[in-house]
Amino acid sequence: MSIILSAQKLYKSYQTNKKNKLDVLKDISVDIEENKISVIVGASGAGKSTLLHLLGGLDRPDEGKVLYEQKNIFEFNNDRLAKFRNENMGFVFQFHHLLPEFTAIENVAIPQMISGKNLKTALKDSKKLLEVVGLSQREEHKPAELSGGEQQRVAVARALANNPKIIFADEPTGNLDSANSESIHKLLFELRDKFNKTFVIVTHNPELMKLADVIFEIKDGVIIKKK
Repeated sequence: MSIILSAQKLYKSYQTNKKNKLDVLKDISVDIEENKISVIVGASGAGKSTLLHLLGGLDRPDEGKVLYEQKNIFEFNNDRLAKFRNENMGFVFQFHHLLPEFTAIENVAIPQMISGKNLKTALKDSKKLLEVVGLSQREEHKPAELSGGEQQRVAVARALANNPKIIFADEPTGNLDSANSESIHKLLFELRDKFNKTFVIVTHNPELMKLADVIFEIKDGVIIKKK
């Protein structure tokens, strides 16, 4: 078993007003196994998305570490952390967050250009990624011209754009019907097997829970069970 990411004693709270704070995560430690699909489950408000955001470096904890290849990512300043995320991590959200004025292929190219690729190479690589997610016929379509399932496939291709080691997904099928959900789940497992990717997914979806390699159950900000 190879551990790619290790969270140690994470605490996170939010100030609700001047006097009160809400403790969201309390002393959470998890190890994420390489080339596996790990899911985080629990009731609404349990802290699942907060944990995902900390593991992916999208937010900083009050206390604790996230180690990636033995480096604590929270020792990086904000610019270095943003660069680290762009190079090593991909993200898929429930609402795909595609840029509406750009085509599918341009949406996939943008993160590559941010990391320094020229436009021609980025578009060439984006074309291949859209083929991988089954959208080669839709590359010149803007998000509004795509179905919900197709938009989420573009978001998955974009998450793969910089060849990240880990892909984080927050309720990636929460907005889709059962047929589209099933096809996205199938796609994620194909990507894991084909490209040796590691996935960390927050989900309520029972079908995805059945398929996952590892399940972390969170309740009231604490991991209560690992399967």
